[in-house]
Amino acid sequence: MTGFGKTIANTGGRAVNIEIRTLNSKQLDVNSRLPAIYRDKESEIRAEINRVLERGKIDFVITVDSDAETNDFAINLPLAKTYYNGIRQLAAELGEPVGNDIISNLLKMPDVLKPGREAPDDLEWATVKASISDALALTDAFRSAEGELLGNDMSSRISLILDLLLKIEPLEGARINNLRERFQRNQDEFLEKTTKVDKFDENRFEQEIFWYLEKLDITEEKLRLRKHCDYFINVLHSNESNGRKLGFITQEIGREINTLGSKAYDAEIQMIVVQMKDELEKIKEQVSNVL
Repeated sequence: MTGFGKTIANTGGRAVNIEIRTLNSKQLDVNSRLPAIYRDKESEIRAEINRVLERGKIDFVITVDSDAETNDFAINLPLAKTYYNGIRQLAAELGEPVGNDIISNLLKMPDVLKPGREAPDDLEWATVKASISDALALTDAFRSAEGELLGNDMSSRISLILDLLLKIEPLEGARINNLRERFQRNQDEFLEKTTKVDKFDENRFEQEIFWYLEKLDITEEKLRLRKHCDYFINVLHSNESNGRKLGFITQEIGREINTLGSKAYDAEIQMIVVQMKDELEKIKEQVSNVL
């Protein structure tokens, strides 16, 4: 589920920018980018992200904007000199000029600039941590708002499936009559073609017809489908993280719809079943975004 949250913590002459972006994922996948001063806090940050957001592909970024008077960084002079001598030696061997921008390039080399402090003090970290909590709350609120829209959409589609189910009931009587007429026509054609009429057992044939019609009865499938739809709505409106459970329920709904289609033997009912499947596929697409 997509989400976004951004906050700024002003502390110690610095503006600490916290930005969170989330996309849907079945697991928790956190990609964090932190300045060196906060790297030892990464495990604590990840634990808080896991607690609040639970699931998703999450980009968590902290950037620091420092005032000119704030001495957050120092130059690693021995390392910078080593880089400088190496660059000059390479330039001499290749016969290339060193260039006027060698100093600015040196400052971009790994570990030339190092933080003036290894870790924030307790007061600064408390301020930044509170700002991280605010950013997570904003992200969670963003996802909740999107989730409400998804929930309304899925509820309306479940209602459509139940409405379509009601349209099947008036067709069932005609369906049974059509099946009986088809059996009767087949029986008459069989009797016309066979010469062993005296061996034909009409009672047994009637029993077979009743047995076949019973197998094609869809009363239980309709009942189970209605119950699964009601259960889906109840789980959808609960306060727990039920994305996986909703996925399982959609599988059960799909199973009952498929059974209705396989037992239908009626063009109009099968058209309704196709519409049900279409609505269910749209629900499945949305369920994949639910925590």
